Amino acid sequence: MSSSALHVLAVGDVARRSGVAVSTVHFYERQGLIEGWRTSGNQRRYHRSVLRRIALIRIAQRAGIPLAIIKETLAEMPHDHIPTAADWRNFTNAWTEMLNERIDSLTQLRDQMTSCIGCGCMSLEDCPLRNPMDELGQRGAGPQRLINPA
Repeated sequence: MSSSALHVLAVGDVARRSGVAVSTVHFYERQGLIEGWRTSGNQRRYHRSVLRRIALIRIAQRAGIPLAIIKETLAEMPHDHIPTAADWRNFTNAWTEMLNERIDSLTQLRDQMTSCIGCGCMSLEDCPLRNPMDELGQRGAGPQRLINPA
């Protein structure tokens, strides 16, 4: 077996080694997150660097990063490049502000849900403590405390 053959994986091998279903491998490929090719026998093959790319995708997804943003971040990296620690630092630097905003928003949501349920009125529109005289309605439709925190 040639050394280049050691760097090539079948779709089942990618799925098994990355811990995702074969359908997920195909989905990631359709989304442009990973790339493979077909052999003369019409079988899918992937460079082994796809394993690290899938690991990065899964970690980012778990953090709530949308696939479109993951795709943008990975777009500059050749598909046969094995992401390094420096690459990961670049990804996390790009995502830090977005994650901090998400954390702040979720913390605010958690804290407001607790206090709203605690008052017992169950009406965000008329709540005399959280929204006296429907002041938030003047700002516009939707969850104004979450969209435009005061």
